[in-house]
Amino acid sequence: MAAGEELARRVVEAGRSCSLTTAVLEEWSRLGTPKQAGYLAGYLEAERSSREASKRATLLRRCAPPAPKTFGGHDRSAVSWPEGMGREPLLALDFVERREDLVLMGDVGTGKTHMASAPCALACERRLEARFFTASSLVMRLRRARDDGRLDREAALIGKARLLVIDELGFLPLDADGARLLFQVFADAYERQSVVITTNLEFSRWGSVFGDDQMAAAVIDRIVHHGRLVQFRGESYRVRHALMQEG
Repeated sequence: MAAGEELARRVVEAGRSCSLTTAVLEEWSRLGTPKQAGYLAGYLEAERSSREASKRATLLRRCAPPAPKTFGGHDRSAVSWPEGMGREPLLALDFVERREDLVLMGDVGTGKTHMASAPCALACERRLEARFFTASSLVMRLRRARDDGRLDREAALIGKARLLVIDELGFLPLDADGARLLFQVFADAYERQSVVITTNLEFSRWGSVFGDDQMAAAVIDRIVHHGRLVQFRGESYRVRHALMQEG
């Protein structure tokens, strides 16, 4: 093996087998020439960038939005913002830092899921844990976990997310068992996580989703305490741009 190859092997093996300490880094940065120290700094910066990119990719994969979205392509013409809330605070993820909730409520096809997905991508870019579920898929996930005897562990994993998106609440009715499981998610998230909900149902109709007016009221009570309502009104984007147009 050539000397250069042997040195490269030693670098790889040493780098993979240890975490660098401040004392060692300071010592070797002083021992080396300016050129050598510059080379070492370039290597470490490249390693840091690689790790951060890997972390962001892992977070986005674990978040599992339907498709990564950005605010750049979002049609905001259907959006009615509450006082003190708008696009810029959403981009800054201020609501996540304050553990506030958002309810994106309104007509089908007006961009609610898009707006819920975009903060997920931003959160992952900033290396914050985010999770995206439809209401029905979350209930099925929790039910499987309970049947397998790992509900507490699954709940803990969901609870680690700084941002939790529950999409399509009310699109499919919940049975009593599913309603209880979903209620526990809201109860656990209260004042600990930011929850974003998309729904086409007004609050007065949430009782039909949970099959119990009192349970629905308890969920709404938690959401509105530290939450804001963003309303969507208009024609479906998919209908406007559908290939299947009459005539």
